Amino acid sequence: MIAVLIAGAVATVVSLFGTRYLIVLFRSSGKGQPILGKEDHGPDHHMPKQGTPTMGGIAIVVAAFVGWMAAHVRDLAFSDQAMIVWVGIFAMSFMGLLDDWIKVKKRHNRGIFWKQKNYITMLMSFGIAWWLVQETSISESISIVRAGDLGVELPTAVWVIWAGLIIWATTNAVNVTDGLDGLAGGSALMGFGAFMIIAYWGFRNPEIYGSVVNPLDMGVLAAGFAGACLGFLWWNAAPARIFMGDVGALAIGSALAFLALTLNTHLLLILICGINVMEAGSVAIQMGVFKASGRKRRLFRMSPIHHHFELTGWPETTVIIRFWLISAICVASALAIFIADFTRQVQVVTP
Repeated sequence: MIAVLIAGAVATVVSLFGTRYLIVLFRSSGKGQPILGKEDHGPDHHMPKQGTPTMGGIAIVVAAFVGWMAAHVRDLAFSDQAMIVWVGIFAMSFMGLLDDWIKVKKRHNRGIFWKQKNYITMLMSFGIAWWLVQETSISESISIVRAGDLGVELPTAVWVIWAGLIIWATTNAVNVTDGLDGLAGGSALMGFGAFMIIAYWGFRNPEIYGSVVNPLDMGVLAAGFAGACLGFLWWNAAPARIFMGDVGALAIGSALAFLALTLNTHLLLILICGINVMEAGSVAIQMGVFKASGRKRRLFRMSPIHHHFELTGWPETTVIIRFWLISAICVASALAIFIADFTRQVQVVTP
């Protein structure tokens, strides 16, 4: 437990001061966020935010990694699984950084063409999923709260596709959510907190969660990201003094997906990332309705859905807080399901 607390505390401090440093650096160098206007069908009501420093996600990734490293000072071994996960997180983060940099340089909120970006991140997702299977003893079953709970074992090739799609979808869902001050960071903080609890619970109860590889190391990783998001929110809360950018959103999304895969909570991720599912789902529905109507109708005033509620008259802070509340309910429900299953398993193991 001490390792988990160290990771969270160190990451919080590094993120808090690291984000402040980035604000000063990017403000002095003119690395501000461009905003899509009405001519690009963007949220032109956010135009006053144009020029706000971006790429603050660098502080989140660095702080989470430093916190994770610091926790290993106390006799905690570095696991192969966590190392592979970090490679995946850094790869996704670099992809986001490249996209952010192009946006800033071009002074237009269109970085890497979205189709190319989707294809690249999807291939990266499949690659990391394959690496996890080849180099670790990760379970190849589809699960909700623990390996084998659904009794569905997949062939390796099918599991790689399944896991790759989870990584890709979660990464993009968090990226879609990152549209209001603190919305993505606050909801991610709750998600990482949930995975921190689940991982530590698995570490303390190996007789039930023995199939989880290195649960304590994954719990430390989750604590590092929770602390990093907490420190970043100090500066990102409305009105934001810095945005996380794609460099942060892609890293956070991939980290959440990796935690779900390594902790055998694949389908529980749908609840833990409930707000992200809602946001990404609203985009998919909007596009479906628009194309089905011959590009004449839209279900929402604007997607993702947080912009729809803004356009109906909700102040931005109201949207953020209410979406945080929805996220909290989803995360609490996920933990309740996990604990309820644990209680049943305890009764089976110790009748």
